[in-house]
Amino acid sequence: MPAYATNMRMKFPIVALTLEIITIILFAVFVVYDDGKHHETPKPSNETHKETEPMELYPMFQDVHVMIFIGFGFLMTFLKRYGFSSVGLNLLLAAFGLQWGLLTQGFWHMDDGKIKVSIFKIINADFSTATVLISFGAVLGKTSPVQLLIMTVLEITIFSINEHLVAEIMKANDVGASMIIHAYGAYFGLAVARVLYRPGLRNGHENDGSVYHSDLFAMIGTVFLWMFWPSFNSAIATTGFVQLTAVINTYLSLAACVVSAYAISSLVEHRGKLDMVHIQNATLAGGVAVGTCADMAIGPFGAMLIGFIAGIISTLGFKFLSPILASSLGIQDTCGVHNLHGMPGILGGLAGIVAVAFGKKSGDAAMQAAALASSLGFAVIGGAITGFIMKLPIWGQPPDQNCFDDSIYWEVPAEEEDNEESLAHADHSKNKAEA
Repeated sequence: MPAYATNMRMKFPIVALTLEIITIILFAVFVVYDDGKHHETPKPSNETHKETEPMELYPMFQDVHVMIFIGFGFLMTFLKRYGFSSVGLNLLLAAFGLQWGLLTQGFWHMDDGKIKVSIFKIINADFSTATVLISFGAVLGKTSPVQLLIMTVLEITIFSINEHLVAEIMKANDVGASMIIHAYGAYFGLAVARVLYRPGLRNGHENDGSVYHSDLFAMIGTVFLWMFWPSFNSAIATTGFVQLTAVINTYLSLAACVVSAYAISSLVEHRGKLDMVHIQNATLAGGVAVGTCADMAIGPFGAMLIGFIAGIISTLGFKFLSPILASSLGIQDTCGVHNLHGMPGILGGLAGIVAVAFGKKSGDAAMQAAALASSLGFAVIGGAITGFIMKLPIWGQPPDQNCFDDSIYWEVPAEEEDNEESLAHADHSKNKAEA
């Protein structure tokens, strides 16, 4: 039984402040404002291309920003005693991650030795944080804030290498990042979760579950993500009709996905009832799966077909595959990121290979396949290495009995438990009286 030093009073401030001071120094040396020269703009997919105005992409940035901080944050509030950590640590990781992402991505695109910050670059920085937030879902409730900061630094660094390889070297198409964000983030997180496997949680944990109001809060995240996903998939697409295509494809894929997810949830659950876990997550799989093909001329029906299939495989994954991963492979995936981001991300990568092979967008189908393989390889190997670093006993990970509980790292109102018991008793009494 390892010794757990969960007191964060010294180690968390030291790690957090050290990382931020290093980041500020690097910004002082390398980062300047975009001056309008050599704009970092999306690469044109045809001969005609208009230079974007400095603030033209700002509405897209706002939408992506909402997804990162509200969508991802609230989606993970389903755990009944882990709401503070879900939203609060999401804010911490995203705030630090976007700074680190600006640096690690910017180093590949320096101009006169400087990183020029534009709206395009801060959108990409937000994208880099999405990989961490996806991986966070796999280890939700089982890691300390310090461990998560370490994961953020390593994951975004590795992500930036893979992204450069896929986009600049392989010249692969992945405008909505099914491969380089969703598949990468999911399998990175699953590799970390496997290394951090806890035998003591093999039979579950009393706090690893939801209550009525926590599921309702999680649906807030679902709805925000669902509404803004067209912006996520089209934000860095070539402006004009190509960007419009990305919006429409995502819009239709998401809509078809909702219908199939609801239908399969009813089909596989007892007496045809809907499972809130499926509705919170599988309804978003269409946005993930259509990402690679978002700006391709796959036709409205093609986008709907991708979303339809994504909703099915995601729901079936939550129902049947997650228990197998936990019992047979020792992968304790708290949020089911394999079902929302992993399998739909691979589906998106495969759809991209087929679309390019059929000439729906210029490119090389072999390079599309190589991009998918690269993203999965960097994810699994990078995640495993990161997991072993996070497993060091100095980072203050929680003991098994305190997993999925805010109180180990947060000040929690003392009356919360009493209030919940009182409300439960009042509801019971009311129902009894009505009967």
